[in-house]
Amino acid sequence: MTRGVRLFRRPLLFAAGWILTAIGVVGLILPLMPGTIFLIAAAWCFSQSSPRFEAWLLGHPRLGPQVLRWRERGAIARRVKYIACGSMALSFAILTRTDAPPIALWLSGACLLAAAGYVASRPEA
Repeated sequence: MTRGVRLFRRPLLFAAGWILTAIGVVGLILPLMPGTIFLIAAAWCFSQSSPRFEAWLLGHPRLGPQVLRWRERGAIARRVKYIACGSMALSFAILTRTDAPPIALWLSGACLLAAAGYVASRPEA
């Protein structure tokens, strides 16, 4: 890693951590937007840039438990699985109502199906 990259890495990861935390909080409030994945990414950013804020996020009573479950067991709560898979199905249904070319439908469908399969295969919290 060059010196210039090292110089800006921590501040950029720190800023990304806060942006991802904000998106994660919004995702916990809005029913169709996932929040946990953004909080997991924020915890990683903080682990690379600020152990203090990583500890704050992991210790937070509302935000931390889901991240800790993921780190410890790779677990996703059943309710979150239903919401995630339902959101993917809804997204694909909306996409089918557009003028998207068939290749876009096939690729999107394959990616969403793979993502849903991954989410469904995770242990339950």
